[in-house]
This record gives sequence, structure tokens and C-alpha cells, in this order.
Amino acid sequence: MFTGRTVRRCAALLVALALTATGCGSGGDDGTAAADGGTRVFKADNGNITIPAKPQRVVATGYAVPPLIEAGAPLVGISTWKRGVPMMDARTKAAYDKLPKVAGEQAAETNYEAIAKAKPDLIVIGVPAPVLGDIDVDRLKSIAPVVAIGPTVPRAWRDLSRRQADAAGVLQKYDAAKAQYEAKAAQLAAKYEDVLPKLKFAHVGSYGEVAKGNFQREFDGSWGTNVANDVGAKYYGQVKQKGTGSRSVSEYPSIEELPSAFAEADAITYSVNPDGSVPEGVKYVLDHKLWKNLPAVKAGRTYPIRYTEAATYRQAMMTLDAIDESFAPLLKQ
Repeated sequence: MFTGRTVRRCAALLVALALTATGCGSGGDDGTAAADGGTRVFKADNGNITIPAKPQRVVATGYAVPPLIEAGAPLVGISTWKRGVPMMDARTKAAYDKLPKVAGEQAAETNYEAIAKAKPDLIVIGVPAPVLGDIDVDRLKSIAPVVAIGPTVPRAWRDLSRRQADAAGVLQKYDAAKAQYEAKAAQLAAKYEDVLPKLKFAHVGSYGEVAKGNFQREFDGSWGTNVANDVGAKYYGQVKQKGTGSRSVSEYPSIEELPSAFAEADAITYSVNPDGSVPEGVKYVLDHKLWKNLPAVKAGRTYPIRYTEAATYRQAMMTLDAIDESFAPLLKQ
């Protein structure tokens, strides 16, 4: 096994390599540059699309908004992205506020006239494939090339944000942020290497439906767990009846199943809001009498995690800080 010092040295090397990388914006795994250098063919969810090799005016919607703002893409319009505002630093929030809003929170709230007025040379749509049907893609294609790059499973934000940055020609800044995140995750993995691998974790997600009497259990690779996975936490079990997307890594048992679901857990993490407040779906579990009798709860091994909906490396750095703060007591046990 690597020592903590070896891990930190490797992490530092990753940062140095990423920060010196150049010329990343015109190729990548998804793009092939044309002979004249003016355009390239990009592999998107909606097919192989010919796009500018170096876009100058980009419109971004949905999950494409935060990574492209952070990477410094030449944005001329974005959709609103209220769910991500609490995870934006001051610089990103200022850019978000300043940019014209050409669409709302829902795909159906796309303002085609506003997009046309922005005169983009590339439109990046960051919505799930099933939602793409709510957008008049043909109408957008009459304005500029359209690449759809939407989310799949929660942990796939890594690849998703990379592809979006590649399309917009800003891979260099993306790679630098990725290296910084991986370096920090490696440092925390080394810090907790004598503790986390010994524990079986379970996670309570924030999307339980109180009215239906259920709670959200998240497994490896889900919203509440994927960053913790990067520092060595492993969440035991798997979804009983797997669906697509987040349904492949989380499920919604009834509250009566809480004792059997978490009986084997040595430690339980749970999602909280960015300000530390507890979402309704989680509070329902924490206030329930069945919660108090769980072995992990009796042992005092429950840990709130903020910023569980991070969808960029910069946001996930905040998640790492939150995990470190929450897991710190484990080093004293």
C-alpha cells in the first residue's frame, strides 16, 4: 500500500502536470479537429456534431452552467441554476449573476428568442436525455450547433463536466481543477487510511418522501457518497431493483425498513444543506424512533455531509472540506 507521503508526492505531481498542460481545447476524447482547424466533429448525446474548434460565443444550460462558468468559457447566455448557487464561490456567483439568463430551471423554459439574440456559435445543453424532448433542438440548431451533454449516474459529473469543457474549448482550466481535487482527495485518503477502510458505511440521502413514508438510501457512486468514496469510505450493499440514472445507486425503502437496511452499518453519513440545516427527507429519519436504535447511532458514529450535490471539481473541493470536518472525530476513536 502507498504511504501517506507517497500519495502526497503523486498528488503534487498531478497538479504540476495539469497546470502546465496546453492545447487541450481543440481535441480530447470527444472531438476530432478538421483539417482547416476551423471546425471539428464532437461526439455528443445527440450525435456527432460539427462545432467550432475554438468557440467564441457559448450558450450553456442545465448541468453545463457551473463547469463552464468555472472554466472561463466564453459564455454569452446561460439558464438559471438555483440549486447550484449555494455551492458557488464569490467569483463564480458574480459571473453567474452577470450573465444573461436565456432559460429557466426546466428545459421547457427555454427562451429561443433570447438565445438567438445572444448570437452564439455553440449551444451546450446539459440536461438528461429523457428531458431533451422538452427542447426544440431543431429550432436551436437553426441558431448555432447544438451539443447535448447531460447527466447519467450521479458520480458521472466528472466525465460530464470534462466533455462540456472540451466542447467549449476550455479543457486546460478543467484539467487544472481536476488535478487540484485529486491531490486533495489523495491527501485525505492518506489521512484516514487507518480508519475508513475498516468501516461499513451507509448513507441517508435528502430525497426521501415524507408523505410516502420512505427514505433515500444511497450506495457507492451516488450524490451523497461519491466524493466520500474518493477518500476511502465504502458504502455496503446495492440497490435491490436497479433503475437508470440515480436509481441505479439509490433506493427508497419505507421507514419501517430502516433497522434492517442499516443493521450492518458501522457508521452512517447523511446529507445536509450547504448551510448545515437538515432537509425534510433526512429530518424525518433522524427524528424517527427507529433511528435512535440503530447500532451506528448508539455508537455515536453518524456524520453530516454538506455539498453532496457537487457537480464540478471546484464544488467537490468544498465537499472534501466538509467530509474532513465531519470525519475528524474518527481519528480520535
